[in-house]
Amino acid sequence: MRKTNYWILIIVLSLGLFFQSCSEDNSLVDHSNTDLVEEQLDFSLLTLRGGHGNRPENGNDRAGTPVAELNNDILESWTELLMELDRYSTGMRPNATARAIAYIYLTAYETGVPGMDDFNSNENRFEDLNIPRNRDFRDVQWELAINTSMARSIDHFILNIPSDLRKKINLLKSQNESVLSQNLSSRERRESKDWGEQVAKSIIAFSKTDAAAEVQIQEPQPLSYEPPTGDGYWTYSADPERALFPYWKSVRTFAIAPEQTTTVAPIPYSENPNSPYYQQMLEVLEVNNEAKVTQGEQLHIAEFWSDDVEGLMMSPPMRQVSILSQLGNQYEINLQDAIVTFLKLGFSLNDAAVATWKYKYDYMVMRPSNYIHEFIDPDFQTNLYRLIYWPNPSFPGYPSGHSCFASAAAGIFIDYFGEQVDFVDRTHEGRTEFLGSPRSFTNFREMADENGYSRIPLGVHIKMDCTEGLRLGYEIAAAVNQLNLSEGN
Repeated sequence: MRKTNYWILIIVLSLGLFFQSCSEDNSLVDHSNTDLVEEQLDFSLLTLRGGHGNRPENGNDRAGTPVAELNNDILESWTELLMELDRYSTGMRPNATARAIAYIYLTAYETGVPGMDDFNSNENRFEDLNIPRNRDFRDVQWELAINTSMARSIDHFILNIPSDLRKKINLLKSQNESVLSQNLSSRERRESKDWGEQVAKSIIAFSKTDAAAEVQIQEPQPLSYEPPTGDGYWTYSADPERALFPYWKSVRTFAIAPEQTTTVAPIPYSENPNSPYYQQMLEVLEVNNEAKVTQGEQLHIAEFWSDDVEGLMMSPPMRQVSILSQLGNQYEINLQDAIVTFLKLGFSLNDAAVATWKYKYDYMVMRPSNYIHEFIDPDFQTNLYRLIYWPNPSFPGYPSGHSCFASAAAGIFIDYFGEQVDFVDRTHEGRTEFLGSPRSFTNFREMADENGYSRIPLGVHIKMDCTEGLRLGYEIAAAVNQLNLSEGN
C-alpha cells in the first residue's frame, strides 16, 4: 500500500474542504467525535492518489464522467476497509459474510450503472428490487456517489464488530469526500451523495425481503435444530459446536438456486479398513500428522488458506475478495470493470454458500476427527486446533465450503483475466501468528485446487469433500458468468 501524504491532508483540512464536504451529509458522520478528524486511514483516497484529488483516466474530474474512464481507487479503498472489518466481525462467517459481500457490491454496481454504457440494472431480475431514478445523472460524480453508498451498505451488512472499528466507516467516508468534492459544485456534491444514499437504502430494503436470511443471521446456531442420527452422520458434542446455519438453503440466490445445481453423492460410509471411506480418513490422519511434525510446505498450505478464525484472519469468502482486490491492482482495471467483476464475485460466493449448505445438511457427512478418534487414533488432533477453541467447523463436511468458495471465485477470475496468471497472493504477508507468507500461482485452477486441498493437512476434511466442493463451485461460477448484465448480449 502506498504511503500516506500527511502534509497534503493538513493542507486540505486547513482550507476547510474537509468540513465543507462533511457539512452537507448527515447520514453517517458522527460530528461529535472530533478525534476521527485527526486520524488517518492507510487506504483512503488521500493515500491511494497521493492527495491529488479526483483524477479519472482521461483527466476530466467533473460530474458526468463515464464510470469506465475512472480508476478503481474508490472501490479499492472500501474493499481494504471491508477486509479489515470482516476479520473482527463475529457470528457471520462464512454464510452471512458471503451474503454481505453480494449485497455490498450489488450496491456499488447499482450506484454506478447509470454511468456505465451498455450495462443494465438488476431491477428486472429481482422482483423486490426497486431503485427510484428521478434525477439528472449529469450532475452525479460516480465516485462520490459510490463512496456514499458503500459507507451505508458496509455499515448495515457487516455485523458484530467493535465500535472503534465501526467508526472507521465514517472516517473513510469523510476522508474520501474531502478529495472527491474538491472540483465539484454544491449541486453536484448534493446530487452525487443523494444518489448514493438512495441506492444503498434501496438495496438494504431489498435484502430485508429475504426473510429466511434475515432470521438466520440473528441466530446462526439455532437451538431448535437437532441433526438427524445415523451411521457416519455429523453431530455435535457440546453447544459451541451446534449446527451453524442449518437452514441456509432457503436464502435468496442471485444466479442459480440450489435445486438447479447438480450434486454427486458422497462415498458410502464404511468402517472397513479396506474401504475407500476408511482410506480417505486414514489419509487425513497421515497428512495432518506429517504436516505437524515437519512444519514445512504442507503446514504452510494448511494455515495459509485456513481463514477459519475470527479476530485472527478474514473469512473464507472474504479471502476471495482479497484476491480480486490484488488482481485489480496488478492489472490496473478501471472502475467499471472492477464494479462488474466484484458484483459477479459476490453473486458467486453467495450462491455457493446457499448450495453448499443445502448439500451439507442433506448428506450430513461427519468430520475426520470424529471418525479417526473412534476407529483409527484416539489421540488425533487437527492442525486447526492450535488456532481455534474448537477442533472443527460447526457443520457437516460434504461438500467443503472452502473448496466451493475457491472455485466459485476462480471461475469468475478465469472469465475476466483468463486461465493463466502470474499472481502472488499476499493476503497474510507479514503475519507471524500463523504461516501466511505469500504464495505464487500461474493459473487460477491451480490456486483453487491448493485452497481445496489445504483442508486435508489442516485435518478438517477428507478428499471427497474437497473434490465435490471444487466441482460445485465451478458450476455456480458458470451460471453467474452467463448473467445478462450487458445490453449487447
